[in-house]
Amino acid sequence: MAVSLLALEVSDLCLGKPALRSLALTTTIAEALFALKNSDDNFLSVWNCDHAAKTNNDYKGNCEEEGCDVCECKCVGKVSMVDVICYLCKDENLLFPSDALKAPVSVLLPEIPGMVVHVEPTSSLLEAIDLILQGAKNLVVPIKTRYGTRRKQLQKLSITSPTIHNGREFCWLTQEDIIRFFLGSIGLFAPLPALSIDTLGIISTEFVTIDYHSPAISELEAISRSLADETSVAVIDSDGILIGELSPFTLACCDDSVAAAITTLSSGDLMAYIDCGGPPEDLVKVVMARLKERGLEAMLQEFTNSSCYSTTSSCQSQSSSSDEESVSSTPVSTLQRSGKYSRSMSYSARMVRRAEAIVCHPKSSLVAVMIQAIAHRVNYVWVIEDDCSLVGIVRFYDMLKVFRESLEDMA
Repeated sequence: MAVSLLALEVSDLCLGKPALRSLALTTTIAEALFALKNSDDNFLSVWNCDHAAKTNNDYKGNCEEEGCDVCECKCVGKVSMVDVICYLCKDENLLFPSDALKAPVSVLLPEIPGMVVHVEPTSSLLEAIDLILQGAKNLVVPIKTRYGTRRKQLQKLSITSPTIHNGREFCWLTQEDIIRFFLGSIGLFAPLPALSIDTLGIISTEFVTIDYHSPAISELEAISRSLADETSVAVIDSDGILIGELSPFTLACCDDSVAAAITTLSSGDLMAYIDCGGPPEDLVKVVMARLKERGLEAMLQEFTNSSCYSTTSSCQSQSSSSDEESVSSTPVSTLQRSGKYSRSMSYSARMVRRAEAIVCHPKSSLVAVMIQAIAHRVNYVWVIEDDCSLVGIVRFYDMLKVFRESLEDMA
C-alpha cells in the first residue's frame, strides 16, 4: 500500500472535481463581483489568453470551442469576494466605490509569483506536495474527460464564467485535497497520526493578531495577507486570550457591502456583523451613521443599495429624503442581506462558518487536528492553552511537511 501512494498521480486526486469557472484577466471588478454573487464557488479562476499565440487561418470558431488551437490560455490567479471587499476598503476607493469597480480584475491579484501553478495530470503526488511546499496555493490540473460529456453542462453555465480553455477543462488541486486524501489512508502512516502536534513540532508562532477593540480597518493588510496565506487573523483581548477570528473564509461568504462594516466597526463588532444569521440591526445603524459622519456618501449609497432585495419604493425614498431621515428611516429589514444570506445560494446550500475560531490543544493528536480542519473547511487550527491563551497555529502546510518526510521514509 505504501508503494501505491508513491505511484499516485495528481489526476487520481481530481476524480469527480468540478471544472473551474473562470474570468478573463481583462474582466472588470464589477463583472467579477456579479459572477461571484451568482456562483456556487467562493473563488473564481482568472485566465490570461493570448489570442495571437498561434495562427490558424482555416479555423473560424471560438477559442472556447473544441479543437481551437488559435490561442493559448493560462490560469494566472484566483479572486474571491474578500479580494473585492479589501480593494473597496482602500483609502483611494472609499470616496468613489463605483469608479473602483470599473478597474480590471487583474488589480486584485497578489504580486506573489508561483501561487497558481499548472501541472500535468500525470505528475506524481510527491511532485504536487513539493510545489505546495515551495509556495503554490493552487495546482491547476487538466480534467481527464471527453469534451462531449460536458457539453450540456457547459451550455448551462453563465457565459461570463466559461470552463473550457485550450479545448480542455481544468480543476484545482489544493492543500485540503491532499490532506483529505491522506486522512483516508491514515493507517499507512502509523504511528505518526497519534503523535501530538507539539511532539511533531508543527505549531507555528507566525500568525497575525488584532485587539478586540481595535478598528477592523487597521488590519486590512493582514486580512489580505491571510487570504493569500490561507490562514486567518486572530482576535484577542488585552491578556492574549483568543476571542475569535476574522477569517477570509467567513468573509468570502458575505457580499461587498461588508466593506462598509470593515471601514467603520471595531474588530469585535465586525465579528458579530459577519456571524451567521446576518448583521444585527444595531450594527447596521452604526455603520450607516459612521459612513455619514465621515462623508462617505457614495459608500453609504452602495451599502444601502447592495442590501436591498431590489429597487423598491423604500429604497428609492431614502435617496431623496434628508440626511437625518435617510439614516433613521432606512428599513433595517432590507439591510439584513448584507450578511451571508445575501449571496445567490441559500444558507443550506452554502458552507458557512461562524466567526468563532476552531481551536485545539498542544497535546492534540495530528489526526484529531486534521479532522477538525477538514470538518470546518479551513486550512488551519488555532492552538490554545487551558486558559484559552493563544500559543500558535497549525496549518495544512506544516502537516504536509510531516507527511512528505514520512513518504520519503517509505520509499
